[in-house]
Amino acid sequence: MRSAPVLLTWPACIKLGAGAGYKAQRFTSRERWESSSKETTGKLERLETGRRSMETSQPHNAESMSQDLSELLKEATKEVHEQAENTPFMKNFQKGQVSLHEFKLVTASLYFIYSALEEEIERNKDNPVYAPVYFPMELHRKAALEKDLEYFYGSNWRAEIPCPEATQKYVERLHAVGKKHPELLVAHAYTRYLGDLSGGQVLKKIAQKALQLPSTGEGLAFFTFDGVSNATKFKQLYRSRMNALEMDHATKKRVLEEAKKAFLLNIQVFEALQKLVSKSQENGHAVQPKAELRTRSVNKSHENGPAAGKESERTSRMQADMLTTSPLVRWLLALGFIATTVAVGLFAIKQSAARGSRPFPCLLQALLTH
Repeated sequence: MRSAPVLLTWPACIKLGAGAGYKAQRFTSRERWESSSKETTGKLERLETGRRSMETSQPHNAESMSQDLSELLKEATKEVHEQAENTPFMKNFQKGQVSLHEFKLVTASLYFIYSALEEEIERNKDNPVYAPVYFPMELHRKAALEKDLEYFYGSNWRAEIPCPEATQKYVERLHAVGKKHPELLVAHAYTRYLGDLSGGQVLKKIAQKALQLPSTGEGLAFFTFDGVSNATKFKQLYRSRMNALEMDHATKKRVLEEAKKAFLLNIQVFEALQKLVSKSQENGHAVQPKAELRTRSVNKSHENGPAAGKESERTSRMQADMLTTSPLVRWLLALGFIATTVAVGLFAIKQSAARGSRPFPCLLQALLTH
């Protein structure tokens, strides 16, 4: 039986990765997860075997390889793309069934992945095999993820975020590609960035609503591309640059296989995160409720004490709420009102009798049955 995923702290994960330099039910059993994980691992192994054999095999179809790279990638990754979207983790996310705990875990994993990806992109930014699709100001996500993690975890976030084994495996693959096979880096950039510009924007709205995140964008910087004013036009530009990359048939085939592998690595990350959440629930660990999250500014105001001009207003409002919501207080007030009314009525009757006038015959009865 597969052991539980290894969790590494931020320093250890980065060190190991760097080497020398979004309607199914949640997983309810560990067996289902392990079966799915083994299936994904098997696909990765078959992809690796296929990659090795391609170097000595003849091109499948020269005519198909003459297509634009962007179209080839879309066709080649259609199946694994659908598989990634239909993992329990992502299907629950798409339905808005995501907790703060889960969102923090996936944000942490994305940080490690993008740190590795963008480190290798910077390494190869002048390499002709990647330079045409180098858009750091428009696309890079590391800095945005750092903002999100500080919002969720606080200033000491680097020491707190976990790095599951599946995430570490993804990180290691990115570094291997960047150092030894930079021509394959475009496959990982295509998989991540274009996905973020498309489906990621839907996930942003879902997360903001489900987790009650501030409308000002705190905790959602990852999904916000300030450098891209029109996502559709930018994606068109990116694809045209990708299609202009000079590649022979063999290299194109390797890029297609690497893109499939990138999707499978993402699937393994989702499965690992789902297992962490399921294990936490099995152990009886309470998951933070959606409404627990508050903005940092509100937290700071509580730490420093309320503003001087608003304390009396808040106290008065609390007292008013207590008076209007407590049944006992309402009953006592009603009884006091009745007693006062009866006393006034008796006084009026007495005064009328003293003057020799006839009191209202039903006044006392009406008061007592009020």
